[in-house]
Amino acid sequence: MTEAEMKQRTKQFALRVIKLVNALPRTTAGNTIGRQLVRSGTSVGANYRAACRGRSRADFVAKLGIVEEEADESGFWLELVIDSGLLSQKLVQPLLKEAQEIVAIMVASRKTASSRK
Repeated sequence: MTEAEMKQRTKQFALRVIKLVNALPRTTAGNTIGRQLVRSGTSVGANYRAACRGRSRADFVAKLGIVEEEADESGFWLELVIDSGLLSQKLVQPLLKEAQEIVAIMVASRKTASSRK
């Protein structure tokens, strides 16, 4: 996957998170989880873009770590949405799968970038 494709993928992830959060019920739990999910879900794409502008390999690797953390946190909030019954698993599962895939991509990318001299 190219840098441009990953930028687009993480941006689409953020847009899908926003749509899902807008579908959450307007309850205390829905609002609280929604705010957290929007924050972490949109941070994935923003931090990936920042990583691409890293000033050094070490900076790039560190920023990929932030992307990984934010994608993993998004996965946590998506799991809570399912487990709490705020939205159906059928609706949330594709986005949870995407969060998990982004985490896996970032882990592999960090390992590759770290091992290069």
